[in-house]
Amino acid sequence: MSSSSPTPGSATPGSAPIAGTAPLSLCAREPHVPADRLVAEMVPPPRFDSVRFSTYIPDPNQPSQSEAVRVLEGFAAGLGRAPAAEGGRRGFLGFGRSKAPKTPAGPRGVYLDGGYGVGKTHLLASLWHATPAEPSRKAFGTFVELTNLVGALGFQQTVQTLSGHRLLCIDEFELDDPGDTVLVSSLLGRLVEAGVALAATSNTLPGKLGEGRFAAADFLREIQGLSAHFRALRIDGEDYRHRGLPEAPAPYSDEQVTRAAQATEGASLDDFPALLDHLARVHPSRYGALTDGIEAVCLTGVRPVPDQSTALRLVVLADRLYDREVPVLASGLPFDRLFSEEMLKGGYRKKYFRAISRLTALARDAARLVDMG
Repeated sequence: MSSSSPTPGSATPGSAPIAGTAPLSLCAREPHVPADRLVAEMVPPPRFDSVRFSTYIPDPNQPSQSEAVRVLEGFAAGLGRAPAAEGGRRGFLGFGRSKAPKTPAGPRGVYLDGGYGVGKTHLLASLWHATPAEPSRKAFGTFVELTNLVGALGFQQTVQTLSGHRLLCIDEFELDDPGDTVLVSSLLGRLVEAGVALAATSNTLPGKLGEGRFAAADFLREIQGLSAHFRALRIDGEDYRHRGLPEAPAPYSDEQVTRAAQATEGASLDDFPALLDHLARVHPSRYGALTDGIEAVCLTGVRPVPDQSTALRLVVLADRLYDREVPVLASGLPFDRLFSEEMLKGGYRKKYFRAISRLTALARDAARLVDMG
């Protein structure tokens, strides 16, 4: 995707390329993603390829973390004894329904309730890895990715596609969009009828961390008739991304970012406002493909996002970059000033705080690029 000259506005004038080729540009990419790729990619992201229950290190001061591991290990083992998809299979030669037992009584789902950075996604991915089934019979995706799948396949086709699965894991279940919540609740209802086991996470709202099971109560209320299928597990603790780590690095200069991009193989270099404009032309379901092959994202001129629609698109991109462990080097304002005070107090504040946390972690990872450049 590289070219012989930088994308206009994406590099400091007069700076000479160092790595031999000009940096890539996200703004020059317009990926087209077939629906079957959306299904095939419903696995834990690369950041969580190797995580297991044994690699999760519970905080000794937070007994709920050890308890969550114990419960989830038992849940995974139970899925091996009671394959979820049997209730939805057809009978002999495909005619009629089989007489396999119906969905077992009791909770067939778990909901991990907790704040930012306590390891919920680590545990959810560990559950996926520990469930004794072929990868093609397990699905893992964020709430947004699941709604994108429905948009790509249609509701009935999504039900048919996922009904043969033993487990569906949904990370970052969103409680702030009533329409999408109803859509996904309806989908989960159909999957439960087919015997699919469920697991989900979401974040306690930042202003509600002291109110106990606030997120769990919201989750169980929003999914209404499905609440009986979930056991809520509270995971207490502080954000591991801030435990023992230095403060997020201050933004660099345009020249430093440009030189680092030119010196880093596979790096992209874009003007931040231009990238925000480009994201409006690419469907969020394609943001993962947008970052294919990108080893580092370099941005100049970071400034506050102008409106809520733009902010929500940036949240999705931040999630995809975080999943893929792509460092983000930037000039301009620090990432904790991306969203206005009004946004951080509004209905989507959970998403914005998550994006700030993840972009800050990726900014720390990117500090080495300046040293290399």
